[in-house]
Amino acid sequence: MKNTSANFDSSRRNFIKYGGGIIGTSLLATVLGTDLIHPEKSVAQNEMNPDEILEKLIEGNKRFIKKKQENPNQTVIRIQEVATGQAPFAAVLSCADSRVPVEILFDRGVGDIFVVRDAGNIAAQESIGSLEFGTLVLGAKVLMVIGHQDCGAVISTMKQVEVPGSIGLILDNIKPAIKDYIGQSTDLANIKKATEANILYQMNKLNQSPIIAQLQSENKLKVVGAYANLSTGQISLVG
Repeated sequence: MKNTSANFDSSRRNFIKYGGGIIGTSLLATVLGTDLIHPEKSVAQNEMNPDEILEKLIEGNKRFIKKKQENPNQTVIRIQEVATGQAPFAAVLSCADSRVPVEILFDRGVGDIFVVRDAGNIAAQESIGSLEFGTLVLGAKVLMVIGHQDCGAVISTMKQVEVPGSIGLILDNIKPAIKDYIGQSTDLANIKKATEANILYQMNKLNQSPIIAQLQSENKLKVVGAYANLSTGQISLVG
């Protein structure tokens, strides 16, 4: 297992060694054995800068809250358009909780958002690799980490619950983020603070990726944190 992890880390670092910088997206797609990039299908999306895309997401969430959804890109025609390639404008690391359906909350559709979901929205190595791919290769210009109200993974970590199987690996990834809240009261205020601390911690792990860091330095990517209110569906920025 340790060798596998080391090989993954080595491969990820090697992404930025080609030509003294980040490996070209077309070459990377070739290395991965597939042609996944079709910018001609999403020219308008690719022309927006990260701030404009973030605003686009926020506006979509406002429509959802006000029950004024436009339901864009949710037809069979759209599926056919992106069947041969994708160019999502945003990437998201979200908790796997079934009450946080990312595309629905942002009033978006097929091919718009590259979503990675796991319990506790943790930036495990596999998730980081997926998001490096979504940003570097597919061109997503906003990377959002979304935690949410009453997150069971966060609460279980706070309570130091003993869990079976591999569930403990999830809690182990959250413990460093919420060390100040472990063993503390699990009232609503403390849970929210712990959840926000976890969001910021996982963002920091993503920012340590050389690929994600370089994309940000070139103003090609914006990394943000967000909190989902389950009662209202509102997505609020954190940090």
